[in-house]
Amino acid sequence: MNNLCGRERCEVLAEYVIENRATVRNTAVYFGISKSTVHKDVSVKLKYINPILYTNVKEILDINKSERHLRGGEATRLRYLKNKK
Repeated sequence: MNNLCGRERCEVLAEYVIENRATVRNTAVYFGISKSTVHKDVSVKLKYINPILYTNVKEILDINKSERHLRGGEATRLRYLKNKK
């Protein structure tokens, strides 16, 4: 991932998010970079590099954001059940 220039990295990250409907966190782990780098690349830089790709990524990120509280609640519930045993 380090050998890609900024433009290529933005597009590779965006394609991964779209293909896998991945969260920023999942994408960061997969590519071994920070969440802030992924977020900056796909939500700020990509808008100017490839507006069409940006629109597709934004839809997925908006869905992920709207579901975030559900995933967090589920993780807490599972952790509670695990500790209860």
